[in-house]
Amino acid sequence: MKNELDPTKVLQAYENVMANGTPTEYGKMYEGVEAFSDYDGYNVYMRGNGVELKVGFHNTYHLEYDQEHLRDSFLKKVALLAK
Repeated sequence: MKNELDPTKVLQAYENVMANGTPTEYGKMYEGVEAFSDYDGYNVYMRGNGVELKVGFHNTYHLEYDQEHLRDSFLKKVALLAK
């Protein structure tokens, strides 16, 4: 996958989950995506369906997943949450 992930869209999706989600142990869950941040707020995390996305300082990001189709469906869901 090319470097096509737009951190601004990811942060919009994060804000949507935090505004509309139900509380979990770590953050909030909305539409099957859990969002949370570390204690200082510099890193935000979104995870669901076996995929975890970390967005860090200076809009760097890291995706962890086992299967590409899970990554693709997760990123589509994140894109929908960003709208």
